[in-house]
Amino acid sequence: MIQIAPNCSLRPQSAVLFFASICAVSFTIAGVLALKGLWPILPFAGLEMLVLGWALKVSMRRRHCSQTILLTDDLVRVETRDGSRVQQIEFTRHWARVTLRRADFRLHPSRLTIESHGRACEVGGFLNEEERRALAGQLMRSIGRVNESPPLSNV
Repeated sequence: MIQIAPNCSLRPQSAVLFFASICAVSFTIAGVLALKGLWPILPFAGLEMLVLGWALKVSMRRRHCSQTILLTDDLVRVETRDGSRVQQIEFTRHWARVTLRRADFRLHPSRLTIESHGRACEVGGFLNEEERRALAGQLMRSIGRVNESPPLSNV
């Protein structure tokens, strides 16, 4: 079994403290400038903090995501959890293929998929490039090529 999850080192309490401190600094500066006659800065400071709050919320939501890849002699099962939503997809191990595709654009990440019979499942979308390549190597050794099923003792 291989379990992967994004690295979310920021705890919710730390995120609230970070957001509150940035808001305090931003609104203090905006308030001082507004008192000097530069009042249009206040709506922009509010908009900026709104966007920062949204970005923190999206980032904190990622800590509830994970993927579990279960390998048996016959099957490859990928279970993707995103909060309370769980999605499972199974492939026959003998026909499964692991593919690491290069990105279409230079700054985009590669895509790691497990494929079989016209179906595909992306794994490790939240990993960095080095971690994704290491996972691809591990999965290729464990699953093998099409028509090849190496013994699971090599995992």
